[in-house]
Order: sequence, then C-alpha cells, then structure tokens
Amino acid sequence: MNEHAIAALVEPVVARSGLEVDRIEIARAGKRSVLRVYLDGDGPDGRGPSLDEIADATRAISTALDESPAVGNAPYTLEVSTRGVSRPLTEAKHFRRNVGRLVKLTTPDGPVAGRIAAVDGDAVEVDVDGATRSVPLGDISNAVVQAELRKDSFADDADEEE
Repeated sequence: MNEHAIAALVEPVVARSGLEVDRIEIARAGKRSVLRVYLDGDGPDGRGPSLDEIADATRAISTALDESPAVGNAPYTLEVSTRGVSRPLTEAKHFRRNVGRLVKLTTPDGPVAGRIAAVDGDAVEVDVDGATRSVPLGDISNAVVQAELRKDSFADDADEEE
C-alpha cells in the first residue's frame, strides 16, 4: 500500500462527491497502517466541505479500499479529515474559500496581515486597517489563516450556562 496507489483508487471516489484529495499520508502503527486522507472542496457554503460530506466520503473511501485487491488483507485504520485551517493557503481556491477571514501573508515586501476581501484573478485583495491592498498570488511565499476568538461568542456561551 503506497500513496500513489491509494490516490489512484480514492480520487475518483471522492470526485463523485464533489470533493478533491488534498493529500494522503500512510504511517505505520505496529502491525497496522494508518491511512490519512485529507479532503478539500467548496462545500455547501463555498467555505470547505461540511461534516456530512466528509462522513459520506469516508464511507465511500472505506468501501473502495475494502473492495480493492491493491489493499488486500492488509490491516489499516482509515482517518478522513479536511485539510485543516492551519494548513497554508497555496492556491487561489484556498484564498477564495477563506474570504472574510484574517490571514497573515509573507511577501517579498514583508508580512501583510489583514482580512481577505476578495480573490481577483491572480491576486488576493486584503483589507489592511481599512485600506484594500492587492497582493499577487505569485508574490506570496506563505499564507496562513489566523485564529479569531470573538468576545461575543464567549458571552453567548456564558448566557447558555445560566
């Protein structure tokens, strides 16, 4: 069992669900292998796959693996997840799915921190302190979504506990 063989088997199954394989990892865990499949896609709201889509894809992947002679009787544990918010944004579609979120970009001119306003062709429009800055995708060497903790979300949680 190797990543290329698994990708050839899994990608068409996932594509039927409207998703795509971001990456595949295989790790040994004793006598078993742990197969991790990370998925991506627009999802119902354009911001990534929903939990229901991941669950459906997991069942389809599991069935395909169980029926494949390439996997055979090799014991494995399947883990399916989204690519994750901490993964770097590397393609225009990743930026598009994160419009409205805070991001930190690394460019030749230095770091840029702001909120993604739009993706326009080969550039990302970032709202930096109220001013929109256009950053060409080719100039971005690293881009990561920044975690936001909203004060009002804590207040909502406290209200529910009372």
